[in-house]
Amino acid sequence: MLIDMHCHIDLFDRPQEIINDCGKYDIYILSVTTTPKAWEITNKICSINNKIKTALGFHPQVVNQRYNEIELFDELLPSVEYIGEIGLDGSYEYKESFEKQLSIFRLILGKIKNNGGRIMSIHCKNAANITLEELKKSEGIPILHWFSGNKNELVEAIRQDCWFSIGLPMLLSKKGQLLVSAIPKERLLTETDAPFTSYNKNTMMPWNVELIFPILSRILNVSIDEAKSIIISNFKTLLKTKPNI
Repeated sequence: MLIDMHCHIDLFDRPQEIINDCGKYDIYILSVTTTPKAWEITNKICSINNKIKTALGFHPQVVNQRYNEIELFDELLPSVEYIGEIGLDGSYEYKESFEKQLSIFRLILGKIKNNGGRIMSIHCKNAANITLEELKKSEGIPILHWFSGNKNELVEAIRQDCWFSIGLPMLLSKKGQLLVSAIPKERLLTETDAPFTSYNKNTMMPWNVELIFPILSRILNVSIDEAKSIIISNFKTLLKTKPNI
């Protein structure tokens, strides 16, 4: 059994083929979207595989162009179990849109709280501190996708009971390995962030999440099978604590 808690299935060149191929593997996937408009069609094509769940997203990098889609987000939210990708991006190239990002993020977190909370896959690149401040006002289960904050921000995220989805690129960097080694193992989940990631010059596929375990096992000082068992156990725990809608 494999877990990919952050994958953009709709952004593959041939998403239907990827979905069909996923049926050959025992893999559970959270298919995150980047805009509210993308949710309906993505959910429709993914629904043929009951191990793929589609999350309702509003990526911080597109809010400047898609600001008006917040009304559609509000309309869809009550019937959606998972939220993602949402969050903040403090990178230089998105500096001009940051206030709009923050406005949308606050609106989304408020709507989620009013709807009883959700599992949320959260982008916080170069904005971990502000993201965590906003999450204090939220309700639900935050999963920090590809966390790259500093040590103090990680400590605060752990204190706030955040989860962390980790992928191969994160584990191939020294900083990423140090961060993962400091995260409680019961808060770890795996992801690919495909198709935005690659390995040996090939685009990663959801089932390539398997490549994480040799490195993760060394970080956790356990066998590969034990590392897999930890992730599976965490996933099952997450589902047990998932807010009901």
